[in-house]
Amino acid sequence: ICHFNCSSKLGGRCQGIVWRNVVFMALLHLGAVYSLVLVPGAQPLTWIWSYACFIITALGVTAGAHRLWSHRSYKAKLPLRVFLAAANSMAFQNDIFEWARDHRVHHKYSETDADPHNAMRGFFFSHVGWLFVRKHRDVIEKGKKLDVSDLLADPVVRLQRRYYKTSVLVMCFLIPTLVPWYFWGESLWNAYFLASILRYTISLNLTWLVNSAAHMYGNRPYDKNISPRENRFVTFGAIGEGFHNFHHTFPFDYSTSEFGLRLNPTTCFIDLMCWFGLASNRKKASVEMIQARKQRTGDGSA
Repeated sequence: ICHFNCSSKLGGRCQGIVWRNVVFMALLHLGAVYSLVLVPGAQPLTWIWSYACFIITALGVTAGAHRLWSHRSYKAKLPLRVFLAAANSMAFQNDIFEWARDHRVHHKYSETDADPHNAMRGFFFSHVGWLFVRKHRDVIEKGKKLDVSDLLADPVVRLQRRYYKTSVLVMCFLIPTLVPWYFWGESLWNAYFLASILRYTISLNLTWLVNSAAHMYGNRPYDKNISPRENRFVTFGAIGEGFHNFHHTFPFDYSTSEFGLRLNPTTCFIDLMCWFGLASNRKKASVEMIQARKQRTGDGSA
């Protein structure tokens, strides 16, 4: 691990390894591999339920922590914010406040030591290695200087942060496990490993691919001078988050893409919530703005 993560120093020393995270992630991924053995013996309803939990999990990150709370790219009423906060707890990727704060640092100081998952330090570090070491001091120092008062002003964010561990236990593990067991008689063993462990591990890695693969592989039609790329594989897996060159060029855009609903289930969800009256004020880059930027800084690929 030190081979991947010691390019930056803290006081002349290597960033300390967080062994708790190393052990947890190793056991989690071993559990996910074992879960694959259980798939043929599980009931079809359990497969469907596990996928439904994955979609809810993903929305808690994409429509919630990312597009709503990190970028304020649209507004959401209280019932939708409560749902997204619960879904975010199902995702178990840090509470909304910490996720959004670190993501804002990532955008403001992308590909520097102040970037929590700096892609310049390699695929492994930007994918998962950043969780195995303590934060670089620049991440901490720059993060303290950001204005996050809007996050703390939201009672839903404060409540989730206060009861985060309990909400993770309930949303990420108990509900996904107990529903198949109670409603259609699935074994607790199968339900736990498929709807909790396998679903959680897959959702983590698909989110991490936005930090790693989408910063390394793909074209840059909007800004060739930055690292983030357009990556169709990541777009498909992360329900719309792989249009990453566009997103870093126009971070305020609620769709994170110029293509609207295409390959973007998160955008579909936000639009549906607007139709129901639960969301509003979607921010969008204009066609003229996008075309002008393509001509000025794009790589000519689109």
